[in-house]
Amino acid sequence: MKGPRPLGIVIKLGTSSIVDATSHEPLIATLSLIVETAVRLRKDGHRVVIVSSGAIGVGLRRMDVEHRPKHLAKLQALAAIGQCRLIGLWDSLFSHLRQPIAQILLTRNDIADRTQYLRAQNTFAELFDMGVIPIVNENDTLAVEEIRFGDNDTLSAITAAMIHADLLFLMTDVDCLYTKNPRQHPDAEPIEVVQDINSLEADISTPGSALGTGGMSTKIVAARLATSAGVTTVITRSSTPGNLVQILAHIQAVQGSTLQQKSSSFASLLTATAPTASTAAAAAAPSLSSSVTLTKPPLHTRFLPWPEPVRDRSFWILHGLAPHGTIFIDQGAYQALVERAGLLPVGVVDVEGPFSENDAVRIVVVDRKPAAAAAASSKSTEGATATPAVTMPSLVASDTEVGRALARYSSTEISRIKGHRSRDIQGILGYVTSEYVAQREHISLFRRKDSRPTSPSPRDKIREHYRVSPYQKAASVASESPLHKVEGLSLSSASAGEDASG
Repeated sequence: MKGPRPLGIVIKLGTSSIVDATSHEPLIATLSLIVETAVRLRKDGHRVVIVSSGAIGVGLRRMDVEHRPKHLAKLQALAAIGQCRLIGLWDSLFSHLRQPIAQILLTRNDIADRTQYLRAQNTFAELFDMGVIPIVNENDTLAVEEIRFGDNDTLSAITAAMIHADLLFLMTDVDCLYTKNPRQHPDAEPIEVVQDINSLEADISTPGSALGTGGMSTKIVAARLATSAGVTTVITRSSTPGNLVQILAHIQAVQGSTLQQKSSSFASLLTATAPTASTAAAAAAPSLSSSVTLTKPPLHTRFLPWPEPVRDRSFWILHGLAPHGTIFIDQGAYQALVERAGLLPVGVVDVEGPFSENDAVRIVVVDRKPAAAAAASSKSTEGATATPAVTMPSLVASDTEVGRALARYSSTEISRIKGHRSRDIQGILGYVTSEYVAQREHISLFRRKDSRPTSPSPRDKIREHYRVSPYQKAASVASESPLHKVEGLSLSSASAGEDASG
C-alpha cells in the first residue's frame, strides 16, 4: 500500500535551544539529535528546512563577551562573527551523516521585491531537488529595524508559507501551551489542539531568553501567520527533538488527507523534471506512519491550518512587504473590494504617507462624515446634476485595517485625486497612470471573521486593538507589520520562551 506523500517541514530553533544561556557554549547533544531527526525526515522523502537562530549567541562565546550588548553595531558585528561558526557547526554535524546543507540569510528587503521573492522560492525548490537541507537565518549583519522580520519565529512562518510547507515545528523550552502557568497553578492543563487562535484562552507570563528577542507570544504570532497560509503549526520541546517523528506520525494519522492534498503544491511551482534525489528517496523509503507505531504522541500544541489559506501573491502582499503609508477608504469602496473590484479614487477619504507609486500601503476603512460625503459628491458630479450622498451600511467597524495594497499613485497624487471620479484624473494631474488608486490584483484583504494575524510589539507591551485611528494611530504603527499586535489573547507558558532572532 502506498504511504503518505512527502511533506514540507520547517523546524525553527531559538538561541536558547542552540547555546547555553550562561556559558554560551553550543548545546551539542541537542543539536546532534536535531541533525539526526532532520536527516531521518529527509531520507523519508520530506522537504526539510531548519530556521536557526544563535549567531549572536555563538559570537558572544567566540569573543568572550558575557552579556548581549544593546548597541546595534556591536550586535551586528557579533552576528557576523557568530554566523560563520554557527553554519560551520551545522555543517560539521550534518557531514557525519553525509548530508549536504545550504545557508540562506534573509532580510525583509530580500523578499520585498516580487522577483526576488520568486527567486528565493525557486532556490528552495532546487535545493530540495538536490537533496539539500537549507539552514535559514535572518541576516543580522545587515538588518536594521526597517527591514527586520523582528524575530525568527516570524521568519520561520514566512519561510513555511514561501515553500508551501505542510508543517512548522516551533521548538522551545516548554512542552506546549498551558491554560495557566503550571509552575504556579497545579490545575493547569495542556492545550493540545487549537482550532481558532482568536478563541485561545491561555496565559503568557514570561518573555524571551536573555540571548534572544522572542518569547511564547511571538510563537503565537508565527502560528497565526503560518496557519493563515495553510501550515499546521506545532509548539514542542527542543531538548527532545526525536519527538518530532512521533508527533509527525500522529498528525499524518489524524489529518493525513489534508496534508496529502497540500504536499504537492510547492512541486507544481516548477516545470516537471526527471526524478531527483528527494523524489527518489520518497519513492524508496518507508513512510513515517508505517515505521512508527501510533501511540499517544508526546506533549505538544498543534494549531490547525485555515481551510482556505492565503497563498502566493496575496500572502506576499499581506506579510512580505512593509507598508509605507495608509489609504483611508469609505464603506462603499470596501464593499467594492470585497466584490473583487479595484480601488477607485472616488472611494478614498484620506491618505497618509509619504509613499511612492508601487509602494505597499495599509487600507483602512473609515466612516465618511456627512459634510465630507456631500463635498465628495459635488466634486465627482461637477458639471452634472448632483445626486444625494448614499449612506452605505457598515461592513466593518470604522478605523479598521482591512488589507494591504500596492499603490498606483504616490501619496501626494492620491491626496489630489481622492473623492474624484477616474475621468477627472487627467484634468487634476495632467496625466493618467491608471483609473485605479490600486488595482484589484494588487490588493489583498484580511479575513473579516478571523481578523488579521497579529502579536504584541516589543515597543508596546500593553496589547492594543488591531484597529488604527486614521489621524492619530496610523503614524505610530507605520513601521509595524500586522504580525506585531495581538487582540484578545491571554497566553501562558511553563517557562520563558526563547529567541527568535540572531
